[in-house]
Amino acid sequence: MRSSKSRSRKNNRNRPSGNIVNRVFDSSGPEGKVRGTPQQIIDKYNQLARDSQLGNDRVATENFQQHAEHYLRLLSEAQREQEAKREEQERQNRERQAERDRERQERIDRQEREANGAGAPASSDPSEAPQPDFIDASASEDAGLVETPEAKSEDKPKPRKPRRRAPKKQDDAPVADTPAPDNPEAAE
Repeated sequence: MRSSKSRSRKNNRNRPSGNIVNRVFDSSGPEGKVRGTPQQIIDKYNQLARDSQLGNDRVATENFQQHAEHYLRLLSEAQREQEAKREEQERQNRERQAERDRERQERIDRQEREANGAGAPASSDPSEAPQPDFIDASASEDAGLVETPEAKSEDKPKPRKPRRRAPKKQDDAPVADTPAPDNPEAAE
């Protein structure tokens, strides 16, 4: 009993795979096997056809020409497919490049609008945008803002005092870079 694996391998064997232009074929012609790429086989059969024509063998000449024509058709079909793939890739590359160019131009236009519009800087950092000095309480009611305890107090907040730095701790041992004290007793 045969396994299904052997049948599937047998079916796949006859299917051409890969690049036909560079694929090596074994052609069984009238004068034995001819091996090579389609272009090499075409050249070989054309040479054999010329040789048989010089020998006045019209049947062999026609036979070699038919073999050459078969491989010529294979080669031209493979080249058409390659050309179609290449053109499709070029078209996709042009579309991608056009999209990148559009996006780049939109980004440049947006940056120019931001730089020119309302004197605002081109930066998108909201902390750099101009801020209002105060918020009107009557406007906050209309805007649906919540009133906070800070807003309720009418007293102005006290300005913060800058923090004082803690004095540096001094080590008991003198540092080599510090000058020697004036008191000679302390130096001992």
